[in-house]
Amino acid sequence: MNTLEAFNTKVLKNLQKQLAIKNINAVPKINKVIVSIGIGSLATRKSVKDFDEFEKIITKITGQKARVYKSKKAISNFKLREGIPVMLQTTLRKQKAYDFLDRFMKLVMPRLRDFTGFTEKNFDGQWNFSIWLPNYNIFPELSLDDVSTTMGLQITIVTTTKDNAHAKALLQWLWFIFK
Repeated sequence: MNTLEAFNTKVLKNLQKQLAIKNINAVPKINKVIVSIGIGSLATRKSVKDFDEFEKIITKITGQKARVYKSKKAISNFKLREGIPVMLQTTLRKQKAYDFLDRFMKLVMPRLRDFTGFTEKNFDGQWNFSIWLPNYNIFPELSLDDVSTTMGLQITIVTTTKDNAHAKALLQWLWFIFK
């Protein structure tokens, strides 16, 4: 049984009872998961060929090719010119999103040193949950040969709910640990 089927059969009904929601379609779900790496600081120091390494890393981590975002305007204080790559991002939906979150919480987070749980400050104003990892070496898909430069990784989980308490309950059912 895959992760989405397990969520639909087991978690959905328990979450509906816990939140006291009458309609099963109103129960919060994961809409999408966005995984991104900011590469703007490397654009001024290194050549564009180095971004292929980061594309391969995101592809290994998520199973999807990353899209390169380029700067829209020049900002001289940041040594940024128009058209320079600043971010790699991929969006996971449906089955891939649930599979990624399952692997993330069961394989990656136990490998993180001194992890005591997430705080509620990670929720933004629109009931999305954002996580920043200082480096992506903790993913089991990556070997030491794959990584030459370490960068931070941003993970944003977009939910279908309209309440932080409901989003927190959803994430707790998906093995997220809160302080």
